[in-house]
Amino acid sequence: MRRVLLAICLSVGLAPSVFAQSAEIEANIAAQIQAFEADDFVTAFTFASPNIQRLFGTPENFGVMVQRGYPMVWRPADVRFLDLREVAGALWQKVMITDGDGRVHILNYQMVQRDNAWKINGVQLLDNADPAA
Repeated sequence: MRRVLLAICLSVGLAPSVFAQSAEIEANIAAQIQAFEADDFVTAFTFASPNIQRLFGTPENFGVMVQRGYPMVWRPADVRFLDLREVAGALWQKVMITDGDGRVHILNYQMVQRDNAWKINGVQLLDNADPAA
């Protein structure tokens, strides 16, 4: 019983920190998506981790990759944040995006903290099926 109470106390004490991380992560992903919607690839590029920035080199290259590989992120009809979880020491934010044709896409955003800010370190397209089905 003491262990259960200790676990509850610890989890309640950690909840505000996890909530703050989640809110910051969601805000960064949402801001990047807003930049894509405005075709502002320079701003969108600032939300990418240094590894992603090195990989694509320029905001223009990054924008072309998103337009071709992740059109639902470039022009979403709806964005909903699902769960934030830790997998093998990395934080992953699951996001449900509905595209302009009404198709639902589930994406996993890997997040890393650099210079006291959350950066997107990669995106995985998980599924094109409706998660409520």
